Amino acid sequence: MSLLLTHDDGTIRRKLLDAVEPAREAAVQEAGDNNVGDYVGAVHEDAVSVTHLFDSTLPGYRGWRWSVTVATADEHAPVTISEVVLTPGPDAIVAPRWVPWERRVRPGDLGVGDIFPTPPDDPRLAPAYATLDDPEAEEAVREVGLGRVRVMSRYGRQEAATRWYRSEYGPRSDMARSAPAACGTCGFYLQLAGSLRSAFGVCGNEISPADGHVVHAEFGCGAHSEVRLEAGSSVPVAELVYDDSLLDMEFVDSGTSEGNTENAEENTESGQNSQDSRQAQDPQVSQDTQAAQVPQGTGASQDTQAAQDARGPQDTGESRGPAQSSESDATV
Repeated sequence: MSLLLTHDDGTIRRKLLDAVEPAREAAVQEAGDNNVGDYVGAVHEDAVSVTHLFDSTLPGYRGWRWSVTVATADEHAPVTISEVVLTPGPDAIVAPRWVPWERRVRPGDLGVGDIFPTPPDDPRLAPAYATLDDPEAEEAVREVGLGRVRVMSRYGRQEAATRWYRSEYGPRSDMARSAPAACGTCGFYLQLAGSLRSAFGVCGNEISPADGHVVHAEFGCGAHSEVRLEAGSSVPVAELVYDDSLLDMEFVDSGTSEGNTENAEENTESGQNSQDSRQAQDPQVSQDTQAAQVPQGTGASQDTQAAQDARGPQDTGESRGPAQSSESDATV
């Protein structure tokens, strides 16, 4: 074989690659004429063997290929058929990668009556007599015969704490971010014992969605024991409320408004004319009106009023002549 690999000038390889028709005849003989499709290519197995590939048209095997391996001993020996098999191609639908049964069980798969034993070397468990880094657990197993055979190891507790922290009852969940307060201050929070008591507990509120579940101390929900609602309306209301849903509107005609203004002006003018006519008919009223219009704080007004009082009603211009009346007015 090593001699062929060393001295082969490519004649054997070309001979194997040219054996397409013998490979097709072998595939048709194995699968039937209607189940063998187009030629796909060839794969070199070694120096004296090549595998020819043909598409499979077999129902239910879309993407699969017929693999026909041909071989020869030397450049003078005939090409023979080694095997014909159906192999999956890159687009074939195949079963998932095989996983051992003990690794296939996922959280939530265990049902009623199912048994799932833990392996003896499970890193999550440790013998009860070993050092557990948990004072309360060590104290519980000191009495021989009363303790458990195995308890959670430090690795197992850290794994459980990480899983609980990242769960839907951890501090980063949407419920915890919208909660008014944390579970650590809630009266329904039942704290765990041991090294996990500082961070985890169990919810005991039947109204809460986390009832009966392990929750983080920073988790929270709307059923917190110390939540209080403000008594009053949630909508701010002003002290004085105006009801503007109904408006009383009175339409005023512009022509009517102008007419009222003109009537008011006419009434003012008629009142002034009436006052002037009264003064013309009664001289005494005119004098009283003029005296009332003179400022009371001047000395001339006071002298005029005193002179009129001294003359009396008989001392008027009607009892004297025109000349005498003029002289008296001038003397005054």
